[in-house]
Amino acid sequence: MIRIEGTIETPHSRPGCVAAALEPDNLTLIRTCPVEGGVRAEIDGTRLRSIIASVDDYLMNLAIAEDICTSASR
Repeated sequence: MIRIEGTIETPHSRPGCVAAALEPDNLTLIRTCPVEGGVRAEIDGTRLRSIIASVDDYLMNLAIAEDICTSASR
């Protein structure tokens, strides 16, 4: 069985807010946490199609979380 692992790191002005907004999406394939100056998502799985779908969902949710957190800080 092939293990697929990766990390996505994105910069954010309010990483705690963005990570908290994404926390409900922390499932078995993707775990998100705030890091200094941004957010890190760690991806780990064995089925490529599931990982691709999860990353696609994560990126859409990330964009929405960033918009919400940016709007809330105004």
